[in-house]
Amino acid sequence: MDTTSSQTKRVVSGMRPTGKLHLGHYHGVLKNWVEMQREYECFFFVADWHALTTHYNDTSNIANSVEDMLIDWLAAGIDPSAATLFVQSAVPEHAELHLLLSMITPLSWLERVPTFKDQQKKLKERDLSTYGFLGYPLLQSADILLYKADAVPVGEDQVAHIELTREVARRFNHLYGREPNFEQNAETAIKKMGKKNARQYRNYRQAYQQNGDTEALAIAQAFLAGQQNISLGDKERLFGYLEGIGKIILPEPQAVLTKASKMPGLDGQKMSKSYGNTIALTEDATEVERKIRTMPTDTQRVRLTDPGDPDRCPVWQLHEIYSDEEVKTWASEGCRTAGIGCIDCKRPVIDAVQKELDPIRERANDYKNDRQQLKAILQEGSESAREIARETLEDVIEAMRFV
Repeated sequence: MDTTSSQTKRVVSGMRPTGKLHLGHYHGVLKNWVEMQREYECFFFVADWHALTTHYNDTSNIANSVEDMLIDWLAAGIDPSAATLFVQSAVPEHAELHLLLSMITPLSWLERVPTFKDQQKKLKERDLSTYGFLGYPLLQSADILLYKADAVPVGEDQVAHIELTREVARRFNHLYGREPNFEQNAETAIKKMGKKNARQYRNYRQAYQQNGDTEALAIAQAFLAGQQNISLGDKERLFGYLEGIGKIILPEPQAVLTKASKMPGLDGQKMSKSYGNTIALTEDATEVERKIRTMPTDTQRVRLTDPGDPDRCPVWQLHEIYSDEEVKTWASEGCRTAGIGCIDCKRPVIDAVQKELDPIRERANDYKNDRQQLKAILQEGSESAREIARETLEDVIEAMRFV
């Protein structure tokens, strides 16, 4: 259920601190975050607890990686004045909500998450037979639901995790959303909107509940989201009243599919640290040039005079990302006719990558030299995140009748 306008939508996303970020992260995630922070209320967090799910036996580098990741975020253009940046473990409510949700989540829901068995196959060298690994999708759900997120940017492989989150929210609302005197409280909330708005709300509600008019429901939800004279709790109550259910304690988030990263690695495979084919965002310019100059090319082009095929060359994949049509035509024809050598072909790619990385490296150096600023950003962001997390947890505990 979408209950907010794009201007007020809340977005939540996180990344595990497992080392230096590279161009694959930049093109696949960070550029998308930079765009979203201008349109939505964004919460971006360093998921240090999630790093434990696969690296629990070696935690020595996690703490250092937190600041390194923050530097990469800031250098890539994430703005702490536009988005809330924080560390997961600095907001213990993540763990508390995870615990409470684990009490109502069927074991079979976790076992059927596609990445559960997939990761066990891919990471055979690690011991993943732990509750933490089985339960990490539920911790992800807690991360999202704690901020009552409207949208979560994910790749296609993560959609199943968002669907699990929606199911958990739905189950929680079904179990605990029927507060005592719900109808009476809802009717009181309607009156707070004023006579004209109350009449409109009742008409929409009647059209949906009596006639099944889904268009009336959508209009009513947008109408309700724009009401300024009722509290958030009353809004959640009236959203549930519209559909004939109880108060919505935990709204169901929507998955927002991000553009698939087309960033190839230095060997033509997907750029990944596990393949050792990456270019880090803050990599030294000399090292970047060395890596691209020594990239493999078309193996059938042995001599300079041998014609090549760009489709067999990893360098051509980088041209597809970084070069304009004129340069691509020059590189393709030069390769096929042996008019240019492979080093010549790589030169425009080297220049384009350096041009992209230069401002990122410059901003990163500024932050590396001011560690106190990094700590201040994380502290301020964690405090802001925790205020919202506490409000949600209060709603959850009240709904569960602990208070």
